[in-house]
Amino acid sequence: MEIKLVIHNLKEMEALAMQIAKRLFPGFILGLGGDLGSGKTTFTKYLAKHIGIEATINSPTFTILKIYQNSLPLYHMDVYRLENIGYDYELDEFIYGDGVAVIEWYEYIISMLPKAMMTMNIKVMSETAREITIKGSDAYAAIVKDLSH
Repeated sequence: MEIKLVIHNLKEMEALAMQIAKRLFPGFILGLGGDLGSGKTTFTKYLAKHIGIEATINSPTFTILKIYQNSLPLYHMDVYRLENIGYDYELDEFIYGDGVAVIEWYEYIISMLPKAMMTMNIKVMSETAREITIKGSDAYAAIVKDLSH
């Protein structure tokens, strides 16, 4: 299942994050794609906020992984630096863990990821507007369909 949305501002980005936060479950995998500055980390901040995480969320670009504990832990990954490294970095326990795995630049490790997951690709349209393509397979397809309403 695939949908395209246009987000005009940060308020709409937060509203989308809130809608997705309502549908999260243990083991949820969300891949975020898009150019630098497209809003991947901003989206993650809003998602974390709406699952009750009060910590400051920032990009794990240099650490690869940041863990935010909550009743539903958030495993925030930025795998941009792994593009040419391969799979030396052990992420499986977080990708396939009991929390929510949010993976920025997921396409760099796509062969490590399951087919059943949700992806959001964010395209910059203007300073504030973004076109977001959301895809989901298996159990995620119903979530994507719900977001289209």
